[in-house]
Amino acid sequence: MDAGSGRDPRFVDTILDWPITWFLARLLLVGAYLLGGIVKLTDFSAAVAEQAHFGMNPPALWAAITVVVEIVGPALILSGRRIWLGAGMLGVFTLLAAFTANAFWTMPAGPERFGATNAFFEHVGLVGGFILAALVAERARRRA
Repeated sequence: MDAGSGRDPRFVDTILDWPITWFLARLLLVGAYLLGGIVKLTDFSAAVAEQAHFGMNPPALWAAITVVVEIVGPALILSGRRIWLGAGMLGVFTLLAAFTANAFWTMPAGPERFGATNAFFEHVGLVGGFILAALVAERARRRA
């Protein structure tokens, strides 16, 4: 296939047409959140300590909210129902986490700032992924 033809190679079309591809893409996007929510639920005191570390008060409330978002958001996205809601929950959560945990602009130059800068923009990229998931789901719903 000619790269300039505007069409994907046949093998790409085949992979994108597999029914499992849509689920696997969603699982890859939300898997870390789901695992994080389960870990925090099973070690809630560590989840509370994490929230306290980032200055979130009251930390137990923020830990509970985090657990709910990290379990319910992925469950909605993986179920294929109300993907927009799960993506919205995780997108807002991820953006807030980026600003709370990775405020690189407040740090002096050095390795810590370098790492926080990378983590901040990785979080922003995930927000874009959640927006794309919601868009794809909405377009598929309209076509159905």
